[in-house]
Amino acid sequence: MGIWNQFAEYLFIKKRDESEELTQWMKYMHGMNRISLMMFLMAVLIILFKLLVLPLFKH
Repeated sequence: MGIWNQFAEYLFIKKRDESEELTQWMKYMHGMNRISLMMFLMAVLIILFKLLVLPLFKH
């Protein structure tokens, strides 16, 4: 499985393959990966906001 397909599944953009076995530990792992990916994207958005938007309001 490609990395872009995995990201799409984590972000609920693409449905996962139903033929693939999903164990309880696999659910935990995917859940942790999903949380860490969301936190990373939020951090990137905050950094971009600080670098691009906030300087526009300083005089």
